[in-house]
Amino acid sequence: MFVLLSIFMTLPVIFLAGSEAPNAMAFAESAAIVCGLGVLGIVTTYKQPRDLKPRFMFVLTVSSWFIIALFSSLPFYLSDLQISAADAFFEGTSGITTTGATVLSGLDDMDRDLLLWRSILQWIGGIGIIGMFVAVLPFLRVGGMRLFATESSEWTDKALPRMKTLSRGLLVVYVTFSVIAVLTYWASGMTLFDAFNHGLTSIATGGFSTSDLSMGKFNDLILMEATLFMIIGSLPFFLFVREMHGQHGVLFRDQQVRMFLAILLIVPALLTLYRWWVSPVPFDPIHNYAATLFNVTSVVTTTGYASEDYSAWGPLAFVLFFFLMFVGGCSGSTAGGMKIFRFQLSLIILREQLMRLLHPRAVLTRNYNGRSVSDEIISSMIAYTFIFLLCLLLITVALAAMQLDFVTALSGALTSLTNVGPGLGEIIGPAGNFGPLPDAAKWVLSVGMLMGRLEILSVIIVLSPAFWRG
Repeated sequence: MFVLLSIFMTLPVIFLAGSEAPNAMAFAESAAIVCGLGVLGIVTTYKQPRDLKPRFMFVLTVSSWFIIALFSSLPFYLSDLQISAADAFFEGTSGITTTGATVLSGLDDMDRDLLLWRSILQWIGGIGIIGMFVAVLPFLRVGGMRLFATESSEWTDKALPRMKTLSRGLLVVYVTFSVIAVLTYWASGMTLFDAFNHGLTSIATGGFSTSDLSMGKFNDLILMEATLFMIIGSLPFFLFVREMHGQHGVLFRDQQVRMFLAILLIVPALLTLYRWWVSPVPFDPIHNYAATLFNVTSVVTTTGYASEDYSAWGPLAFVLFFFLMFVGGCSGSTAGGMKIFRFQLSLIILREQLMRLLHPRAVLTRNYNGRSVSDEIISSMIAYTFIFLLCLLLITVALAAMQLDFVTALSGALTSLTNVGPGLGEIIGPAGNFGPLPDAAKWVLSVGMLMGRLEILSVIIVLSPAFWRG
């Protein structure tokens, strides 16, 4: 992983041919450090047996994400930006976790190599998240992910060929959609540089932009294209692979896909009607629907783009966007959040409890996408939900203890755990950034982003004393 990361660190300088890479030395030093550590690890451990037991997989998964986030921040820290270690780590973590929150301003005039590195970070974070979902989290039985286990989620000699086939398919689909996004943006009027950056961050549902205005810099056509690519990035990529192998229709037969698309069909329409009702000025329905659909999609998919300050659309919109931050995309996508399937499982449990009250002796079955839902999956999902709300409470209290106002503390905690990007309020809302926050708050939020990306339970387990005593 370290060697691959060091190779990616050289890409901003290579792509810009050095002419627009004033931080080439920072990237070279960062790549040398990371590559050196990677080679050292390979040389000192290549003869050791690889025993992929769950205990080692937990440690590998959690430690690799935290360490890669640290290494990803090196180019920012060594660059001409002259930012603190907290700022650099926050930016690197936000990139690799595809959160999209930023401490940087003046993006329109920023060095292009750093802008490109931010986008590349989110792109490699996106494919890393997909791979983690397909091969690791179901195997580790984290947060109800066992529901999506396949033969490729088992780490056995028999399953490894299937895992390699699926991995190649996922990479082909991910790269293909990324190329299509870049070319589409370019054909619609973006410069090639802007198109390349936004193409990478759209499919990765990352949200980093090349302008302080984010996507507000571009026209309605580009907003609609970005909406489409954000939706694609939030759908299960393993279903795209199955479609590619001839299993036509599996994507739209999936329950979480149908609910996800229903949310994006209903919520923007209702919110547009609300904006029309409260608008004191003449209302352009087409433009406002495009803006509403784009910003709702950006929050639900945890991308973090913004075309305007949606927190100023009125009290209902403010509250609605807060709750939309919880939702997230589908499992097996690059999106964060609590994921659609957990809300659907909660509805299944609610229905079951209501039926038991009416018919105490009834024999009820739980099915999701044609598969039986075991008590183990339900217990894991409930545990995840509880620990998510507990972490939300603790991070909010920690931020409030740093003298941040309630809206900033609560939305900041929520947006870090769900990897959305912008929060709410004047400081960290769509029109602001996380730069004014104290360094201590940035460290806390950085850990929150990593915990949210790792489905929280993975981190909690590794930190528990019982894990190390076993």
